[in-house]
Amino acid sequence: KQKVATSFVQGTLVRNPDIVGVMFIMTIDPSKISTSITPFAMIDEHSALPQEQEILFTMHTVFRVLEIKQMAENSRLWEVQLTITDESDPQLAGLTDCIKQEAQGTTGWYRMGHLMLKVGHFDQAEELYNELLESASTDSDRAFIYHQLGWLKDDQGKYPEAVKFYEKSNKILEISLPPTHPNLASSYNNIGLVYKNMGDYSKALEFYEKSLKIKEKALPSNHPNLATSYNNIAAVYYNMGDPSKALSSYKRPVETYKAALPPNHPD
Repeated sequence: KQKVATSFVQGTLVRNPDIVGVMFIMTIDPSKISTSITPFAMIDEHSALPQEQEILFTMHTVFRVLEIKQMAENSRLWEVQLTITDESDPQLAGLTDCIKQEAQGTTGWYRMGHLMLKVGHFDQAEELYNELLESASTDSDRAFIYHQLGWLKDDQGKYPEAVKFYEKSNKILEISLPPTHPNLASSYNNIGLVYKNMGDYSKALEFYEKSLKIKEKALPSNHPNLATSYNNIAAVYYNMGDPSKALSSYKRPVETYKAALPPNHPD
């Protein structure tokens, strides 16, 4: 079957000299997964081309990438080796838990909006958040939605609009939260990030330092979020053409990360 697939792909490459071919080789070992969680089925008898031995997978099926290699006989053809996996895989389970934690929001609609942002479906996310904003009944919900719209506009590169939404969110938080609340630190940090993206480094530094002051009061001295603030401030100093202050600031996150994270952590 692999020879048939290779022949098909190579024929396509000959007819289309500007494209690259990728062939996925999937290993499916039922003993390595729970078929009740990740079901699949052979659909030969229902297929228009039974000889192709097609397999139907459930939409949430996940494959682990084992190897990616360029084919020796054709530099425009690549082979990707995959093996099926499921939530019994410790690394996949850890990633799934992390994604669940990142999908903030009190309801399914809020979490849906967050996931739309994560995958770059900005128009759909904006439409959803505007509808949620119309029905929001609490200040905390409105602050959250304004924050998400700010994030959306920042990702789109629409920085003035991002600042507007972030500041609307921040105004609510400043009224409703104590001055050392961690959510205020995150709010100030996000505003600083947008100003940095706009090239307004003095304003970025102002908000980064506001964020840092709260974190220094609210968090232990070796908390990774402190390292993030030190790193952001260092980047601003570097962009402002002050390498000595940048270097001094960069040393602080390194020490904080060393104290807070295991030695093999990617950060």
